[in-house]
Amino acid sequence: MKIEKHGLVIGATALVLTAVAVTGAGLHLPKGVAFFKDSPKELIDEVWQNVDRLYVDGTFNQKDWRAIRKQYLQKSYKNKEEVYKAVRLMLKNLNDPYTRFMDPKEFRDLQVETSGQLIGVGIQLSQNEKTKKLEVIAPIEDTSASKAGILSRDIIIKIDEKSTVGMDVNQAVQLIRGKEGTSVKLTVQRDGRQVIEFNLLRQQIEIHPVEAKYRPKELGGIGYIRLKQFSANAATEMGTAIQKLESQGATGYVLDLRSNPGGLLYGATDIARMWLDDGKIVSTVNRKGTGEVWSANHTAITKKPLVVLVDGGSASASEILSGALQDNKRAQLVGSKTFGKGLVQSVRPLIEGAGMAVTIAKYYTPSGKDINHAGIKPDVEVKLTKAQIQALVKDRTKVATAADPQYAKALQTLQVAIAQNGSSAQKK
Repeated sequence: MKIEKHGLVIGATALVLTAVAVTGAGLHLPKGVAFFKDSPKELIDEVWQNVDRLYVDGTFNQKDWRAIRKQYLQKSYKNKEEVYKAVRLMLKNLNDPYTRFMDPKEFRDLQVETSGQLIGVGIQLSQNEKTKKLEVIAPIEDTSASKAGILSRDIIIKIDEKSTVGMDVNQAVQLIRGKEGTSVKLTVQRDGRQVIEFNLLRQQIEIHPVEAKYRPKELGGIGYIRLKQFSANAATEMGTAIQKLESQGATGYVLDLRSNPGGLLYGATDIARMWLDDGKIVSTVNRKGTGEVWSANHTAITKKPLVVLVDGGSASASEILSGALQDNKRAQLVGSKTFGKGLVQSVRPLIEGAGMAVTIAKYYTPSGKDINHAGIKPDVEVKLTKAQIQALVKDRTKVATAADPQYAKALQTLQVAIAQNGSSAQKK
């Protein structure tokens, strides 16, 4: 089975399918698009055909997949919404949350999220738990919002004169985003009294999945790298970060994969090769029992000691990367057990701009572990209490500091590894 390179997705859940992985994105839609209005059942059949050809489980969850096709094609549908509902109900028979249908808007949103770029004004929003008001977490540097002077803790009370009372974050985001080059007016309240209006230009914003810092005061100077997601530009940014930290003289590294929901399979393998010089990275197996094996190719940027931080939010691509580094004894994992998502999806365009993700294979770590549902157990387990989690969520500046118990343990583990590495080098 041939699968296009950018068609392999391993996002953690249906809501966080963070991958570039749109097979054929940007190409002409199938011929059926012109006939959808006259033949709405064509979409149902197209989804059925994709599952029939590609789905990882040849028993289709012990269901009669041909009878299901007949059932849904015999029904009458008045409009698109009824067709979309029918498709979703049909896929529920598989009992697989990762095989899902996306209407045209959802499919566009996925492409925006996973491309590593979006159109907006550059603010991160949240809804205050107590007041339910829309609060600016922070403006993104060098965007319309930051240049205009929007500040953290500003409360958005109107979007283009529409009150935000009762509005959730998703609704606000849909109103703020729009066509590049157009403007949106945000009315904010500052310090509980001052009301300010901002006319902000929507522009393309690059999403940077990698944050890297050289920390000279820790263990003689280490590199800290936070990887937020495996989006299209993750591997490029990771390579740049490692090379810069190497030039700064990093003695070792902490790679933070906590709460990283996953993304592109090839993002995981490309990044693994930056840390791992040889050895298997991951293997996939489809329903026919065949698949592919990805291995390191002697292109590691550094061989210095490495500790990887993981938790229950580290999923899919994060688990491939951390599993490869652990099984090859390249790094020690510190934190708590990972999510446990060992399935690969292909994201495919459908007629009329819709799309779907279909589970096509299982993946295994180098030692042959099937981590689906089981997750990966860290070498050094550090579970956070509810109070510790709340403290870190409330004040993100404490993450990856001495106030972060998992990071503190990672530093201790890295210190031992650096000492052992130095001892080995002297013996040679």
